[in-house]
Amino acid sequence: MAQTTSKAVRITQHGGPEVMTLADVTVGEPGPGEIRIRHKAIGLNFIDVYQRSGLYPMAMPLQLGMEAAGIVEAVGAGVLHLQPGDRAAYASQPPGSYCEARVMPAKCVCKLPDEISFETGAAMMLKGLTAQYLLRRTLPQGGLQAGDFVLFHAAAGGVGLIACQWAKALGLQLIGTAGSDEKCALAKAHGAAFVINYATEDFVARVKEITGGQGVKVVYDSVGKDTFERSLDCLRPFGLLASFGNASGPVAPFAPGILAAKGSLYLTRQTLFSHITSRETTQEMADELFAMVVSGQITIRIDQRFALADVADAHRALEARQTTGCTILSL
Repeated sequence: MAQTTSKAVRITQHGGPEVMTLADVTVGEPGPGEIRIRHKAIGLNFIDVYQRSGLYPMAMPLQLGMEAAGIVEAVGAGVLHLQPGDRAAYASQPPGSYCEARVMPAKCVCKLPDEISFETGAAMMLKGLTAQYLLRRTLPQGGLQAGDFVLFHAAAGGVGLIACQWAKALGLQLIGTAGSDEKCALAKAHGAAFVINYATEDFVARVKEITGGQGVKVVYDSVGKDTFERSLDCLRPFGLLASFGNASGPVAPFAPGILAAKGSLYLTRQTLFSHITSRETTQEMADELFAMVVSGQITIRIDQRFALADVADAHRALEARQTTGCTILSL
């Protein structure tokens, strides 16, 4: 069996950015249903922080990273949609993308259109597929129609800037929140109909003002603890709170009666990986994302680049909320 070596970022215990180390690992041949891919660029996501810190406990040792783009080097038995030499990109379990090359399951790896660069592919898969499942698959009662109001927290982040553009393309009136005037301006420039600086404004009052006292049909919330209860207050009766992250920490336990008192509300806690369990669904979602990017309706903004060896600095910047758009690790 052919073997190659790869630089890879690993941890042996949960902790801060300092627990990440760059090591040499051996990469073998792909087995049935697997591929070997050599990365050209790697994406950085908040889920990487959760897995490193222990908010999402993981077995050790752990190679971090959930998305990347590169060239397929070898395919295992039963893999029909990819072949050696293909340009490819993915967001996928299990973790392991913080490396030069890896063997991994093929089902969530998609051919990358020639019109999309490796950097863009690496930056957009997890965040773009997340925006896709939120706006296209995680819908309030009766669905969403052009003109409807939606609230999207962290609208200047990687998922947020994609969602702003996608919502505009769908005719939705996205109200975006962010923590500075600069970030609000960025969200507005990417298609948010309204923006709220939650550091200086009461976002509940502003949402009610914008919607004529009605509230929004759906709130998309990746912030977690700091916004959860006030997000519920932004919803119209029978509205949906779609929680999909914990940037400020996990939401505390609460009594379901709160949902009744605030208007018979719906609550869901979503994760991308529930949506991409099958090869067919993954490809269907990716095809829609690729089409939006190739058409120019969505531009993937890469605002930060770090070398793989400087991944700890990348994590520190992400946790300090010093980033906008997407961040990639270069090889």
